[in-house]
Amino acid sequence: MKVCCGHKQCSTLFLSLALILDIVGLILLLIGIFAPLSFWDFFVLSGPLLIFLSLIFWIFWYIADLTVSEEELNLPKQDIL
Repeated sequence: MKVCCGHKQCSTLFLSLALILDIVGLILLLIGIFAPLSFWDFFVLSGPLLIFLSLIFWIFWYIADLTVSEEELNLPKQDIL
């Protein structure tokens, strides 16, 4: 099963997920701080948790954008026989 069709699509997917988690986490954090709710601690704790989990997608996005040429890798040529 192929998840992503191309290099740029995976990169865009990871970037989108990271941004969505950051925005939702920030909104939850601000709701927990400023809204007069009886269960404010849920929002104050889940907001930073989502922001922390978005770090995974930021790392995946960064790794997906790395390009290394074959000369920089210095891979030895392997003989088949």
